Amino acid sequence: MEQTMIASPPKEQAYAISEWHDTDEVLAKLDALVSQPMRPIQRDKMQDYLSYFDTRCMRSKELSEKAKALIPGGVQHNLAFNYPFPIAIEKADGAYMWDMDGNLYIDFLQAGGPTVLGSNYKPVQEKVIDLIRECGPVTGLFHEYEYKLAQLINRHMPAVEMFRMLGSGTEGVMGAIRAARTFTGKRKVIKVGGAYHGWSDQMVYGLHIPGTGAMEAFGIPGGALKETQEFFPNDLTELRKMMEKNDRRGGTAAVILEPVGPESGTRPIHFDFNQRVRELCDEFGALLIFDEVVTGFRLGLGGAQGYFDVKPDLTVFGKCVAGGYPAAGGLGGSAEVMATLAAGLESGKERAYVGGTLSANPLSSAAGYYAILEMERTNAPVIAGQAGDRLTAGLQAIIDQQDLPFVAYNQGSIVHLETSGVMLLDIMDPKALPEAKARKFMMEEMGAAYMAEGIVSLAGSRLYTSLADSDEIIDDTLERFERVLTNVEGL
Repeated sequence: MEQTMIASPPKEQAYAISEWHDTDEVLAKLDALVSQPMRPIQRDKMQDYLSYFDTRCMRSKELSEKAKALIPGGVQHNLAFNYPFPIAIEKADGAYMWDMDGNLYIDFLQAGGPTVLGSNYKPVQEKVIDLIRECGPVTGLFHEYEYKLAQLINRHMPAVEMFRMLGSGTEGVMGAIRAARTFTGKRKVIKVGGAYHGWSDQMVYGLHIPGTGAMEAFGIPGGALKETQEFFPNDLTELRKMMEKNDRRGGTAAVILEPVGPESGTRPIHFDFNQRVRELCDEFGALLIFDEVVTGFRLGLGGAQGYFDVKPDLTVFGKCVAGGYPAAGGLGGSAEVMATLAAGLESGKERAYVGGTLSANPLSSAAGYYAILEMERTNAPVIAGQAGDRLTAGLQAIIDQQDLPFVAYNQGSIVHLETSGVMLLDIMDPKALPEAKARKFMMEEMGAAYMAEGIVSLAGSRLYTSLADSDEIIDDTLERFERVLTNVEGL
C-alpha cells in the first residue's frame, strides 16, 4: 500500500480545518485501538445510565413502543435507532434539543450534519416562513430561487458550472453515476471501501467496513452491483491496478470519493489522496465524483474541493444545500457533463433521466440560498471548525489523563471519538466479524451514556459542531464527557 507524507499547506481561515491531521498517526492509533481488548463502561455505572432512560424518558419509551406497530423498527430514519430506545424530540434551537419529557441535550448530531448554523436558525426560518405565506412550499413550476441557489453555489465552487437540485444525497449519487456513464460511455464505477454514498442499489456495496462487498445488499439483484467496485482507503496502487484491468474491459466511468475519507473521515485519508486520484482519473479517462453531502459548505463555502484544491468533474450535494430543510440534494459539475441531464422534451438525444416531483421546490431552494448567505455573513463553517478543534483537544486531554486507548481527531467541525473501533476492523482478519457485534454494542452503550449525560452524538462516535457552539458550551460538554470516560472498565 502506498503511503504519502505530504502535509497540508497553510490555509487562510476560509475553511473549517485549521490543520490537516497527521493521518499516519491517526491510523496507527486506530489500529492500536482495535488490536486491544474493548474497554466498555463499568457494568454498575452502565446500569445507572440505563436507569436514566427508564425513569426520565418515559414518554419517549411509550411512543417508541407504539410506533413499532406502524413503523418498521419503530423509527423512520437510521439516525434515530438509539440504544436502549429512540428519544422523541419536541424542540430544537441552536446547540440544544429538548425531548418529550422536557430533558435538555447538547446537540452534536445537528440532524446528521446539515445545520452548520445550528438548529432552527431564526434568520433562515423567517425567510422560509415568508416564502410559504406567498407561494407555499411547492408549485411544480420554475421559481427564481432555483436560479439564485445555483448562482450562489457556482460563485463558491467554480467547478460546479451547472447545478441540478434533487431530493436527497442518494438521488444526487444516482444522478452522478448515470451522468458519468452517459458521458463517458463506460460502465465501471469505483468507490472507496467503507464509504457511504446513499442507499441506491448500485452503492450498497462495501458499506462501513472496506472489503465487505455485497454483504449488506439484501433485496438487491446481483446484476445491480455488477459494475460497482471498491478499493481500500489510501491504497492508490490497488486503484491503479483496478483501473488498468477495467481499461482492458470497457473502461472506468467514474471514481467516487468522500473527500475527507470514508464515513465522513472515520477512515481518514492522506492529504494528497484526492489529488492523486484526480491524476489517475485523468490518465484513464474516468470522471472524478466528489460526494460532498457532508463536506459541502460544512468545511467551508468552497467545500472540500476548495480546501484540497482539487477540481472534481461532478459534485454531489445534500444536507447543507437546503440549510437543514427537507429535499436536500443535488448534483453539479462541468457544463459538458451536466448537459447530459438536460430537462425538457427534446428527443433523439442521449440524456440521463433524472428528476423528481419535489426536486428544487421553492422552500428547499430558498432555505439553501439564505442558509449559504448566512454562512457567508457569519463565517459559520470556520467558527464551527474552531469549536470542533476545542472539543477534540479537550477529548484528547481526557483520554490522555485517563490513559485510555480511545482516539479523538477531527476534520474541522466533523469530530470523531472512537472508543470501540467497530468500523475500523480489518475484514481480512478472521476474528473481525465475530468481534464486530460486540464492538457495535459497546458503541451503542457509549452513545446511551453520552445521552444520559445530556450529549447527543451520531452513533456514539461522531459529533458535528455548529456556529451555536460557544466556548462555554464546549467546556460544559467536556465536563459531561469526562464523567462518562472516568467510568470505563480497567481504570
